[in-house]
Amino acid sequence: MIVASILTPLEDLLRHILNALHSLGLPWAWSIVGLTIIVRMLLVPLTVKQIHSMQNMQAHAPQMKEIQRKYKGDRTKLNEELMKFYKENNINPAASCLPLLAQLPVFIGLFYTLRRFAKKPPPGDLSWLHFVPNIAKHANSHWSGYVLLAIYVLSQVASTYFMSGTMQKSQRYLMMVLPFVFIPFILKFPTGLVLYWMTTNLWTVGQGLVTRRLVPKVATTPTVAPAGPKRSSRTPPKDDAATGADIDTAAPAPRPTPAQTRRVKKKKGGARR
Repeated sequence: MIVASILTPLEDLLRHILNALHSLGLPWAWSIVGLTIIVRMLLVPLTVKQIHSMQNMQAHAPQMKEIQRKYKGDRTKLNEELMKFYKENNINPAASCLPLLAQLPVFIGLFYTLRRFAKKPPPGDLSWLHFVPNIAKHANSHWSGYVLLAIYVLSQVASTYFMSGTMQKSQRYLMMVLPFVFIPFILKFPTGLVLYWMTTNLWTVGQGLVTRRLVPKVATTPTVAPAGPKRSSRTPPKDDAATGADIDTAAPAPRPTPAQTRRVKKKKGGARR
C-alpha cells in the first residue's frame, strides 16, 4: 500500500498519457507500445552515457583483468584498487544499469494502471492485434499470453547479448538465465505489462545493432610488459664471468694473407710430384 501511494502520481501520469494516445486513435494496447517508445526516447541521454561507459570499460579491460589477477586473494584490496582505477580513468560502472533502473518506476506504475483497468475497464477495445484478447488480464489467462511470454524471453536474451559486452562470462550467463527464472512470476502479470517489456527489449536489440554499426570501436589499452629479453624454459643461463669470454668484445680470427695461400698451393703441388 505504501508503494502504491508513493507511485500514485506516476500512475496518474501514465494513465493520462495512455488516455492521450488513445484519444489520437490508437487502441489501448498500441497506446502501451507508444508509451514504451516515449519512455525510451526520454532515456536516450542515459543510453548514450551507458554506451560510452561500456566503451570505456572495454578499452581498459586488460588493465582491470590485471588488477583482478593481482589481488585475487584479497577481496577488500581488490575493490579498493578497482574503485581507485575507476576514479582515475573516469569510469562509471553503474552507468550500464541506469536505463533499467529508470524504467522500474514506469514498470510498477503501469502495473497498477493495468490492474485498475482490470477492475474498471475503460471504454474501448482492450485486445491487441486480435491476438491478445485483453491486455488487463494475467498472461496465463489465455494461450496468446504464453506466446507473448516466449517473445519476451527471446528478446530479453537478445538485449542482454548486445548490451553486456564488458561483462564477465559468468555474469553474462546469469543475465541470460534470469528471464527463464522470472517466467512463473511474469505469468501473473497483466499481459499489457509483458507487452511493454517485450517492446522495450526489442528497442534495446535495435539500439545494439545501430550501435555496433555506427559507433566506432574503442581500442583497448594494452598492459605494460616488463622490460628485458625473454628466455624460454629450455635456454640455459649464460655465465660470462665463469667462461671468461666476452662475446661483444672478442676479436675476430685473422684472415690468411695471399702469400700464405700461394705457399700452401705450391706445397700441395710439390707433394703430387
